[in-house]
Amino acid sequence: MAAANSPLAKLLPGCSRLGYGCMGLGADWETGALTDAHRELAFAALDAAVDAGITLFDHADIYRRGTSEQVFGEWLKARPGLRERLVIQSKGGIRLANGDMPGHYNADPNYIADCVAGSLERLGIERLDLWLLHRPDPLWEPERLAECLAALQDSGQVLHIGVSNMHLHQLQLLEKALGAPPVANQLQMSLAHHTWLDADLEFNTGSSHDTTGTVDYCRRRNIQLQAWGSLAGGQLSSRPNAGPAAALVAEMARQKGCAPEAIVLAWLLRHPAGIQPLIGTTNPERVRACAGAVGVTLSRDDWYRLYIAARERPLP
Repeated sequence: MAAANSPLAKLLPGCSRLGYGCMGLGADWETGALTDAHRELAFAALDAAVDAGITLFDHADIYRRGTSEQVFGEWLKARPGLRERLVIQSKGGIRLANGDMPGHYNADPNYIADCVAGSLERLGIERLDLWLLHRPDPLWEPERLAECLAALQDSGQVLHIGVSNMHLHQLQLLEKALGAPPVANQLQMSLAHHTWLDADLEFNTGSSHDTTGTVDYCRRRNIQLQAWGSLAGGQLSSRPNAGPAAALVAEMARQKGCAPEAIVLAWLLRHPAGIQPLIGTTNPERVRACAGAVGVTLSRDDWYRLYIAARERPLP
């Protein structure tokens, strides 16, 4: 499932073309109590992902209040020898609401170091292959953050550094502090959420998007683009009557003999930036359907038909 145009696969050989996002695994957000039912669901989904050829697994310290990483660690422990075949990444820098303090972002070096240590402990591993700053913090100090991240790499806790939800100018600021670009940038990208494309097509029509230039910058600097929300909650693959794009997805799936999920993901894979979609379904059957995307070929015409249908308006 690897691909030559995937920047991350060049750094981490064996990294799959699709990744599995683990936010849906673990305890309920409210209780944080992990049960055997939660474990059974997680183990089945993770086994299905591995069986489908997925080797990249994406976490964040806040997912399910830490229990996503915890149950993944239990799964790893029950699968001796599997760790060496996987690429494990996590994110940090978001603080959940607590009492009178609302949820907010925190890129303070001391907090980031604690995030990484907590993730490693819950996952039961000694090193993260990739760690991402989860959200830009308006109060961040890139130089201090860069020193912290370098120390985490020097200590062997983190192999590579990436980011999530950063636009062009934030990436440039961090790159200056790091002395090199981050290796990945995780953005909301899907056939349903296509502002990352619209931004660079509509700059002369009065539209304004924070993402203008970000995709091309990542391509130029060999930054792996990872797509969160790549299936858009199933709105284009599970509900064929949801609109023209969903109807077209269903039609193409019938023509190509694949699942609708595969068409939605293949649309991202067709982009020459080497986008790595992250899927988050906990349904093993749907995991297998998603994995079929790597075998789907979309022509240029296919790609544009889907994009324009999703826009529900002509290109400018």
